[in-house]
Amino acid sequence: MVKSMTGYGRAREVRSNRDITVEVRSVNNRYLDTTVKLPRTYIFTEDALKQQVQKAVSRGKIDVFVTIDATAADETVVTVNEPLAAAYWEAVRKIDALAGPDAAKGVYSAVDIARFPDVLSVTKKDEDLESVQADICAVADEALAAYNAMRAVEGEKLAADIASRLDTIERLTGEVEARSPETVKEYREKLTARMQEVLQSTTIEESRILTEAAIYADKVAVDEETVRLRSHVSQLRDMLRSDEPMGRKMDFLIQEVNRESNTIGSKCNDVAIARVVVELKAEVEKIREQVQNIE
Repeated sequence: MVKSMTGYGRAREVRSNRDITVEVRSVNNRYLDTTVKLPRTYIFTEDALKQQVQKAVSRGKIDVFVTIDATAADETVVTVNEPLAAAYWEAVRKIDALAGPDAAKGVYSAVDIARFPDVLSVTKKDEDLESVQADICAVADEALAAYNAMRAVEGEKLAADIASRLDTIERLTGEVEARSPETVKEYREKLTARMQEVLQSTTIEESRILTEAAIYADKVAVDEETVRLRSHVSQLRDMLRSDEPMGRKMDFLIQEVNRESNTIGSKCNDVAIARVVVELKAEVEKIREQVQNIE
């Protein structure tokens, strides 16, 4: 299945009271280049997310955006600094004792001691990092699935367009094959006419005409090029049906198709074939542009 290198996927889910959103988008690139952007608190999941992308994508410039609202998941822990509280309590008792019998005695409760500095501390409960990473990766899987689905839809359109152009290339190759023998025949007729015009009544050596025609036929023969063209077209069609990433291979093959087209154009000194070659190269260029979008 052909997949485009451009795509977008998004998934949002609440897991363990965390509202997690993952977005994946990509553009064309020769190699796989992954960038992950997420809150600093969850930076420990970056490598795991990159590994997920590598399993799902072979090449492209991939950007992964992760946003997390963990407000509902925050758990607070209140701790008592027992030695400090005991020290405060003992200090208060000493102050009462030092005040003497005539001083008003203070009545202190646990609440009063708790208000003293640093007796109580409030912190967030430590998160289970493995559980958090698993939750983020699970949402990332959903985003990647949506992303790949979009790439597959775009890939179908690319494959259909390329297949149509391959049909055109095959048709144009057939026109070259049909026209090529005619050029030799026309050359032989023109050569005979010129020799008759120059020599007039002198007898023309048929063997000389045949030799010159054979030399010309060998010079303008494009059988090898057209056979290779058809072979390349067949290989490209097989790639379109493959489930493996084939963008690079197709790029190489389309360059070979372009090379064969150029060779045909340089060999054939014929206006009709030259026009066909122009059409051929136009189709090749359009396929080349489309191949740049294929994974």
